[in-house]
Amino acid sequence: MVTAKVPLSDLLSLVSDPCRVDPRGSYPNLGIYSFARGVFGKPPIDGAQTSANTLYRVRKGQFIYSRLFAFEGAYAIVPEEMDGVFVSNEYPTFDVDQDHLLPRYLYWLFQRRDVWRQVAVGAKGMGDRRQRVHPDKVLSYRIDLPSLGDQRRIIEKLDRVAALVDDRRNAIEAAERETQALLLKAFQRAIDGAPLRPMAEVAPLVRRPVEIDLDAAYPELGVRSFGRGTFHKPELPGVEVGNKKLFRICAGDLVFNIVFAWEGAVAVAQPEDDGRVGSHRFLTCVPAPETATVEFLRFYFSAPEGLQKLGEASPGGAGRNRTLGLKKLESLQVPVPPIGRQHWFDRLQTKAHEARTIRANTAQDVEALIPAMLHEIFDGGAKAA
Repeated sequence: MVTAKVPLSDLLSLVSDPCRVDPRGSYPNLGIYSFARGVFGKPPIDGAQTSANTLYRVRKGQFIYSRLFAFEGAYAIVPEEMDGVFVSNEYPTFDVDQDHLLPRYLYWLFQRRDVWRQVAVGAKGMGDRRQRVHPDKVLSYRIDLPSLGDQRRIIEKLDRVAALVDDRRNAIEAAERETQALLLKAFQRAIDGAPLRPMAEVAPLVRRPVEIDLDAAYPELGVRSFGRGTFHKPELPGVEVGNKKLFRICAGDLVFNIVFAWEGAVAVAQPEDDGRVGSHRFLTCVPAPETATVEFLRFYFSAPEGLQKLGEASPGGAGRNRTLGLKKLESLQVPVPPIGRQHWFDRLQTKAHEARTIRANTAQDVEALIPAMLHEIFDGGAKAA
């Protein structure tokens, strides 16, 4: 199918519907997600609180973007439910010539990262990725313009596949929720009637100080919040360690990031983490083999009861002001059922992990489908239509 290259200036008209702000008024407001994820409702703007003298009304079907975040895909079509909402002048808005260009076709075109990049740098290839994108750059961008009939066919195809992707994504998320609910139920069964013992007895703190060699480099380990495991930080040169104390981490350690333990920054060090280091902010505990398993304890500290205890042991305000105290960690009471019961639960965790791995791989394939289709359709001159 042959298409013509047309500048968006032939298809879009920059529009402005200004509204003088009344201090007594309240103005519904929208924002635009990055990465072409659409718009979202923001809290209404209070006319008495805003410093803006003028706001701008948008209408359904208009093309809109954020000047500041256009480089990372903050483009959208105003949906029907946002008709009449207000934005600041940081959100240029355009009417679409629907006799030649369908808004939904433009929506799909601007799902592509290469489009955001090309618009941001402009025709001359200049520009900072964080520089505000002005409307003239958008209007000068040239697109392939199929006939309206071909645009509709492309839209229908992409919408159909997107609906299937959403269904599959929802099914994966539902399966994950069910798995977690079953694990929690099994865990409650495992700890039913179990005695409570302090962490100092069950999994004592183990510190392995590192003697710093100025000529060496030290690979650091991080722990993600919300039970999302460990990650590798860049190597820290010995000359940059300064007064910072480092401690070696071994595979099988139960690792706490004391700054974010209250939001589940607890993980088991994996074989690939062995030998990495952490600062004094990372506490490592090693369970007594005859008393507890590390995976059983990790699950406890990701469950509501364990998270609550970590929160209570991390006094202070939000964020970095909430720090888990060493003595408080050692005194935390944890359930200790018979070791055989813990092994039984760990086998369930292993099976759940295997199922999650399969779902994660499926999710990756699902998420890659739409970008692949966009590449095929738009880079292939809409041949797939």
